[in-house]
Amino acid sequence: MKREIPILITLVFGVFMIVQFFIPHPAVNDIANRLQNWAIIVISFSYVLGSANILRINGELVYRRAPGWPYKLVLVIAFFTMATPGLILGIAEGSWTNDRLFTFTYVPLASTMYASLAFYIASAAFRAFRVRTWQASVLAITALIVMLGRIPVSHFIWQDLPGIVDWIMGVPNAVAQRGILIGAALGAIATGLKVILGIERSYLGRE
Repeated sequence: MKREIPILITLVFGVFMIVQFFIPHPAVNDIANRLQNWAIIVISFSYVLGSANILRINGELVYRRAPGWPYKLVLVIAFFTMATPGLILGIAEGSWTNDRLFTFTYVPLASTMYASLAFYIASAAFRAFRVRTWQASVLAITALIVMLGRIPVSHFIWQDLPGIVDWIMGVPNAVAQRGILIGAALGAIATGLKVILGIERSYLGRE
């Protein structure tokens, strides 16, 4: 029964949340909203448990001076630095302090990381673009055109280059992205059905 009851609950509520989109009745919508609120409450508790787990694991590594422990210590200090203003000052003043910490600490660090990441991406792309087939040739030429068109002096290279880059990003790239999104959506639907029907049981732990 440890397996059957959770699977039955998942089946009932999963089917109900699907069916409620096809039954526009106030009573059905009210039940669906209540279920969604319950899900939000459960997710909120999962955030608390996840935070406690992060502190437990990293705190233990810092205490044992495991390899890389200074980075774990920075993580723990940053966690308390962001959480303390909201816990002590409240939502309004705490969020104001967190906004300042986010703007003047996290944003510059993230900008530095992405600026450094650009060089790694360019290096990896240079090694990966082995022009051995015509498909690889098209990919390499298109990537070169897009990179040249995104730099500030692109219009000095060729006046129509920014417009060509906009067309590449708006037409072929958009088509490919839609195909990927459709495939991801179909995969998500298939995974959801497998969970609802009890085929996928990894959320129950080990069999």
